[in-house]
Amino acid sequence: MTDHDAKFLTKAGRRAFLLGAAALSLSACAGREILQHGYLPRKQDMQKLRTGMTKEEVEAVLGSPSTTASIEQLDDSYYYISTTMSRTAAFLKPKVADRKVLAIRFDKSGRVSHFATYGLKDGQVVRISGRKTPVSLKERSFLRSLFGGIGGPKLPGT
Repeated sequence: MTDHDAKFLTKAGRRAFLLGAAALSLSACAGREILQHGYLPRKQDMQKLRTGMTKEEVEAVLGSPSTTASIEQLDDSYYYISTTMSRTAAFLKPKVADRKVLAIRFDKSGRVSHFATYGLKDGQVVRISGRKTPVSLKERSFLRSLFGGIGGPKLPGT
């Protein structure tokens, strides 16, 4: 291999790498990924919803709800929730593009008292906790908890 061949391969290698990187970059920007979560009944099914229907009739027309709520003072509720999210690349966190909630409230006899559809503009952002339970003032590791009592003071009667 001559010095000229080595320079050619290096230039060709660089060129191929740059073309590959450019193609990969352009393919990442090619489209937006749409993610659909949840279930919202079809419009023609929601038009069949009437006050006075039983829970069984509602489920027969709309299907099972996404979630339910049962509060003694406010009676039962069904919620059908659908969220549409989008992202431009698989490694990016999706952003909520749309959310629709069909809320159905039942009276004490289990019949529809009222219903409404809500969207993103109707809602409020709710901060969800980190689900971290405080252990004590000072975080303790597993090993410190396991061996923490060794050599400590003895309690009376032990």
